[in-house]
Amino acid sequence: MNAPFTPHGKPNIEALLEAVASKPNDPTLSNLLTPAQWAVLSGYMQPSSLAPGHILISQGAEDRNLYFVESGMLTVHFEDAKGKIHLAAVGAGSVVGEGGFFSYMARSATVQAGSACKLWALTPMRFSELSNRQPPVALALAMALGAIMAKRVVSNRRRIAVT
Repeated sequence: MNAPFTPHGKPNIEALLEAVASKPNDPTLSNLLTPAQWAVLSGYMQPSSLAPGHILISQGAEDRNLYFVESGMLTVHFEDAKGKIHLAAVGAGSVVGEGGFFSYMARSATVQAGSACKLWALTPMRFSELSNRQPPVALALAMALGAIMAKRVVSNRRRIAVT
């Protein structure tokens, strides 16, 4: 179980916002959340780093954390009796973990760092606090994540897994 995160001052998410804004093919996060909403959201997220090769999300795990990718590259793969199937690469400005975050179901795939990554985690507990204290921001985030999930579910070309 994750320890609750207590923010110390205002986290600097400028690099995350630049990464989100730099995704012209997937502007969902930048279009559906205003800079003021990102500023509020930043107080509920925790920054972390992930070294190349380390696993962020394990297939079958029951955690519900959501991760915003500030920098680096993550790979998403599914493993069964026949072996490992590469599903996607997720880079800066994107998000992973949205499936488990909303569904309360076990993770559908493994997410591993393909390079050094800087991430911002949002736990379910912190999202609940955000929902109680800043409902418009929580709603905007939920709508943006819903739009991302919808795009990923119907994207046969990119074969992106909803983790």
